Amino acid sequence: MNRTDKAALATEFKDKFSKANVAIFADYKGVQATKADELRRALRATKTEVKVLKNNVARLLTKDGQMGDGAKAVMDDLVGPTLVAFAYGDPAAAAKVISKFAKDNEALKIKESLLGQVRIDAAAIEELASLPSREVLIAKMLGTMNAPITNFVGVLAALPRSLVQVLAAIEKKKGETQA
Repeated sequence: MNRTDKAALATEFKDKFSKANVAIFADYKGVQATKADELRRALRATKTEVKVLKNNVARLLTKDGQMGDGAKAVMDDLVGPTLVAFAYGDPAAAAKVISKFAKDNEALKIKESLLGQVRIDAAAIEELASLPSREVLIAKMLGTMNAPITNFVGVLAALPRSLVQVLAAIEKKKGETQA
């Protein structure tokens, strides 16, 4: 691969890094080709694209300093060809798939990654994988937002109910005294 091809590839990768919500780096040496294809298929369902990043291209990416210090630190630490998963959708969904795959296949080792332009370690990827799905988090948030309104409606409904109960008690008491 000549220098112009590497520069073009670096430009393509910069575009992917800028669009991705999270870029998960992993060492994939020893992963069978069929298993790697399974990982790619599983990640495709989460709007995640998998590419292999070579060290020279990684260094070209951070040469001009536009990607930030976190990206430069991650790229400088890369050793050997690295698998990069660019998650354009839910970052937690992609982290779950990769984390599960890494547990099932010891050859795949998650490395330091990028959440936007922020450098995160492998443990943070595991934490990201343990988060509930986006839909569950939204449902919890909406439930929390609805709780005060629901309680208020309950209080408002209790006032007329209490009034009716008091009037019924008075009616019963008057009925007993007249009899």
